[in-house]
Amino acid sequence: MFISNTEEEKKEMLKMIGVKSFEELVKQVPSKFLNPKFNLPDGLNEIEAYKKMKDLSEKNNALLSFVGGGVYERYTPAVVKHITQRTEFLTAYTPYQAEASQGILQTIYEYQSLMSELYGMDYSNASMYDGSTALAEAVKACVRISGKTKIIYSSIINPKYMDVVKTYFAGNKEYEFVSVPHKNGSVDLDKFNQLLDDKTACAVVSNPNYLGFIEDIEEFNKIAKSKNVLTVCMADPVSLAILKTPGEAGFDFAVGEGQSLGLPLSYGGPYLGIFTCKKQHLRQMPGRICGMTVDKDGKRGFTLTLQAREQHIRREKAPSNICSNQALCALSVTIYLTLLGKEGLKELALLNHNLAVYASKKLFEAGIKTKYDKPFFNEFAFDVENAESLRKNIACSKKIDIGITASELGEEFKNTVISAFTETKNEKEIDLYVSAIKEYSKSPAMKK
Repeated sequence: MFISNTEEEKKEMLKMIGVKSFEELVKQVPSKFLNPKFNLPDGLNEIEAYKKMKDLSEKNNALLSFVGGGVYERYTPAVVKHITQRTEFLTAYTPYQAEASQGILQTIYEYQSLMSELYGMDYSNASMYDGSTALAEAVKACVRISGKTKIIYSSIINPKYMDVVKTYFAGNKEYEFVSVPHKNGSVDLDKFNQLLDDKTACAVVSNPNYLGFIEDIEEFNKIAKSKNVLTVCMADPVSLAILKTPGEAGFDFAVGEGQSLGLPLSYGGPYLGIFTCKKQHLRQMPGRICGMTVDKDGKRGFTLTLQAREQHIRREKAPSNICSNQALCALSVTIYLTLLGKEGLKELALLNHNLAVYASKKLFEAGIKTKYDKPFFNEFAFDVENAESLRKNIACSKKIDIGITASELGEEFKNTVISAFTETKNEKEIDLYVSAIKEYSKSPAMKK
């Protein structure tokens, strides 16, 4: 539904926002995106469209991919897709009247229970759009709770996640974002301690960090708590089968990207944002909380006990006005984790780690060391000359994508590659990956 605005109404809104024109409001958007010109072909019938798409698909070049950086190529058991495609679950969008379906409510409840246990936290919502928005909402919650304006974060957290967080605060100049430098591939805890002050709303860290190395999250939280600062941990869900959980380390909020738990890559979505917190922060949690109860006959039942969206409470009291219950994605994660169980998830995590260890040893034999001598989970960083050119050349000639480059983190990482290793790879494929890096990194063309 579209409701038009009068010129007077437009002027009133622009005045309230604090700008003189609509053009000023959207000035940060590149002009080429404001009035795009589309060169669209004539329409096709079904047969023509099928042939066109088939021809296009044959141009695809499948690469052996070692790309990670927050989302990962993983194997999803067939049963996950089979169950989620049943008509009881395959809905067009969020089940707004979820009370009408005890089945949907139960899946939401089971998802919350699994996430709370996996992250070691008291409560989980169900759920957020993706990991980056979950992180942004956790930071917003800390700002609301503390009433403070300084956000301290690790310099080696995923930079794309932090871009999203900063976007949430872009319209208000009173908020300050301060990056904590790293020391040998992890947060410099001494510098972190020095940066904390009475203006600090929260401290943010990821584990493993963007480079793949494991942080001392317990000490990080301990330092923050000594200054009465709220803490947020962005944690890889698969790693939590073998690493200390944010709950065990004492964090106030713990978030993550749920794509690894039964969701395909799909060119960036739909994904799932994991959001968990301690009990005292429950009412700062966006989205839905589903509870289990009994009806008048003593039978078990499920109901939405907390809905902190703007549809349900006063807008100014709502934690978020864009969060959504990614119901089908949450169901996929629930089926995936139920299928694997505790031991299965631990076995998966160890398999990932062992493959990464195997790769690091093979690279070391080829004369390439990990960037820092630190423990890692399923990905790690290393330096090569002309990293971006090396990646492109290997992709074109060997059909292998060796990983992402870390230049977004700054000049010292311009020749740093981050490679990820999951259960979809084997030792033979890793040998091919190492052989390609060894061959091309020694090429005279790569030395220029």
